[in-house]
Amino acid sequence: MTTISQGFDLDAIPANAKDGDEVVYEVGGGASKVEKEFNHVPAQDATTTTTTRMNSPVIDPRLELSEQFKLRGNQEFLAKNFMDAYDSYTEAIEACPGMKGEELLALKKKHDEVEQEKAYAHHTHETMRRRKTNIPTANDDKIHGTSTATENPSRKEDTEEHDKEDSAKYTPTEFQVPKHDFAEPLSIYYSNRAACSLHLTHYDTAIQDCDVALLLHPKYTKALIRRMTAYENLQRTEEALRDAKTALEYEPKNKDIQKHVQRLQKLENERLEKLKEETMGKLKDLGNSVLGYFGLSLDNFKADKDPNTGSYNISFQQNK
Repeated sequence: MTTISQGFDLDAIPANAKDGDEVVYEVGGGASKVEKEFNHVPAQDATTTTTTRMNSPVIDPRLELSEQFKLRGNQEFLAKNFMDAYDSYTEAIEACPGMKGEELLALKKKHDEVEQEKAYAHHTHETMRRRKTNIPTANDDKIHGTSTATENPSRKEDTEEHDKEDSAKYTPTEFQVPKHDFAEPLSIYYSNRAACSLHLTHYDTAIQDCDVALLLHPKYTKALIRRMTAYENLQRTEEALRDAKTALEYEPKNKDIQKHVQRLQKLENERLEKLKEETMGKLKDLGNSVLGYFGLSLDNFKADKDPNTGSYNISFQQNK
């Protein structure tokens, strides 16, 4: 008998599970028994494939080998053999038909480069057009004693028309993954492999695998949380918080994700406050180094905030 899993949830370990239990994790944390030993089973006709749940959709026989590798990876993961699990998920990825992560990331990189070139070309064109039309500004009016009211109406209409054309010419586009018949199962393999990388403290590798999983399945909250964890371990709290907030948009009632957002928001606020203090310290050092040539320092200047207007009054104080 061939067993095919449809698991997303590698973290949902049943409370009564023990090392060595034959468990495969499924959508929503469900679990089913699988064969203890892993054997290569030739792909069968789709009508004869046995799934782990009654009424489960029939799995394409081309996924047969990938799914078996995934089952072995799940078993190794449960046994805490994370390197062996990583290798099994890698085999599942390689056995899966269609485009793989490296190709998808290369396509996205090329897309992003083209978008950057389009943005630069648009900016250059817009700059040259404005110089050519010599659109008057408020400062020009004051300098030359003219008024925008006397501006040539035809030139103004041409300018507005150009603005409409330019905005129509350049509209940033998001990368669209080419049609992939096995996008969902492939995203699972990559996300599960990322979970192994987290346990192996290979955080950059985990991020890359989650990137692929999210290209294939943008609302995959497990992949978002795993990437969040990798970012946090690399002290990239801004990106970690972004992923946590995105995951919360998809699962607004998830208490664990809510706690992640609260914790990371606090860490990010602390990071920004520390950065602000460091920046102000550097600016103060720079100011003192300049004023030092005149025998002065920032301590000679006192700033008093006006409670009514919120503005500051700067006063000079001679050293005693």
